[in-house]
Amino acid sequence: MASHLSLAFYLFAAVFPSSATALTRPPRRPSAIPVQATVPSGAGVPFKSFLSYSIEFSSFPDFAGNLSSPNVFSNNLLNNLGDLAGTKPYIRVGGNTQDYAIFNSSLDVASIGILNTNISSDYPTTLTIGIPYFESYHTWPDTKFVHGFNLGRNSTAARQALIESVPYACEALQDGKLLYWELGNEPDLYKTSAQGPVRPPSWDEQDYVDEWLHWTREIRKAMRQPCPQLASWNDYKYYAPSFAGSSNSLDPIETWEDGLDSDKDIAVITSHNYISGAEVPGVTLQGTLMNHTSNVISVRKQTNESRHLAALPDHLEPNLPFILGEHNSLYNQGRPGLSNTFGATLWGVDFNLYCAANNIRRVHMHQGTNYRYQSWQPIDTNKTNKGTKAPYYGNIAVAAFLGDLTKSPPSVVNLPLPSEQESAYATYTSSGKLSKLMVINLMEYNATAGNNYTNDYPRPIERYTFQLPSDVGFAKSVKLQRLMANGSDAITGVSFDGYSYNYELENGKPVTLHNVTRGEVLQIDGGGRLCVDVPRSSAVILDLGC
Repeated sequence: MASHLSLAFYLFAAVFPSSATALTRPPRRPSAIPVQATVPSGAGVPFKSFLSYSIEFSSFPDFAGNLSSPNVFSNNLLNNLGDLAGTKPYIRVGGNTQDYAIFNSSLDVASIGILNTNISSDYPTTLTIGIPYFESYHTWPDTKFVHGFNLGRNSTAARQALIESVPYACEALQDGKLLYWELGNEPDLYKTSAQGPVRPPSWDEQDYVDEWLHWTREIRKAMRQPCPQLASWNDYKYYAPSFAGSSNSLDPIETWEDGLDSDKDIAVITSHNYISGAEVPGVTLQGTLMNHTSNVISVRKQTNESRHLAALPDHLEPNLPFILGEHNSLYNQGRPGLSNTFGATLWGVDFNLYCAANNIRRVHMHQGTNYRYQSWQPIDTNKTNKGTKAPYYGNIAVAAFLGDLTKSPPSVVNLPLPSEQESAYATYTSSGKLSKLMVINLMEYNATAGNNYTNDYPRPIERYTFQLPSDVGFAKSVKLQRLMANGSDAITGVSFDGYSYNYELENGKPVTLHNVTRGEVLQIDGGGRLCVDVPRSSAVILDLGC
């Protein structure tokens, strides 16, 4: 139901940019962006639960809670995405602290972590987990998990603790909770890690493969008695190799040549991706995150890896789906003022949809307690308050654009535009019919800039015109859903389709905002042209099936 307030609430905000920002024009786009009637070749088809999450191993009890105190807020946010996508996001429990975690069955709490601020002030680098840790797998109904085992620590005590943890992990993940297992986080960094090398410089691809095969076999042996079904050949499967993706320390292609999948227990090829680093000089919102070219270059590294795997000899070629098992904006947990802003929200929409369009079948967005790029903060701490963060709204927008992936996974196509500060996408139904369009305007508009200016410089609006195929019968009315905030630097006040998902309102459940326009409808003209106005630093979905 549309609000009585007009779109002017957003299009002509009371905060104005500098004249330089307002007058900067992008490269001229075509008078009309052509859209094909049928699916172009090479379109991507996402898996169900395409937009999923990776949660830092040490932070998982914060996000999920336990049986006596489940984290209802987190579960509400997951349910919101499940309502749009048909299934709740899959949860990979892993990350750097996966390879620090040592199991101790006598520990009567979920975990005890010790920070070493010389290594990281964001997560513990000494981590002990107890039996109560596995309670967290029971707090989110209808959710599947990837549990990460520790490969990084290779002392005798650590290896014994790994095997001792197996019965508790598999028993917690029976009855449909398990998606797959994972052994080791970014082992290609084991001999070069800034947090401290855990393998010698001579450690190579064959050494990694030998270790991986040995311990996946030992884990399976330890699983046979407590969880015989999960240890069966059909169900005992892994995400692998979980490399950082940006390191040449180990070559992922060579690991396959060296026999990584000798036991045929890898279900999904997984790699990790970060656009850049939180402390890398020159990283900016506009130049790094709100930049389609940056996303194209980053995703191309992953698709090149996928293509090289497909080119292996027949007896080695894995013929497995390729996903991102961990990704987000800036590694080292993001930077304030960049990774937690609405600009990063728009980055996430563009990056994830470009992955989908290039047959990266699923993405797990990483987060942890107090991380700057997180989609939500699960608990109150002395660093930040419990709450829904701006990037979550981008996750919602991706799920809304792709729709229910359990019924009819769409084909996703990138529609090239001339400026690196904008992008567009189309989806097609399984029958090949054009279904939705999306425009993401990545031109920076800062809500806090230009407060000395008057309405001589309102928020710029870009008009996008699509030429739809004239021989395809569309409804004349097109429904709009807008992803909005006051500017690219905003960290609060975000909405999607007029809804807020803030913790403070209904514990993360959707709440209609009465001061935000929703229910907009556009008309397709007689020649099949569709025009939509998009404020800078915003995005809009156009549903052609309404």
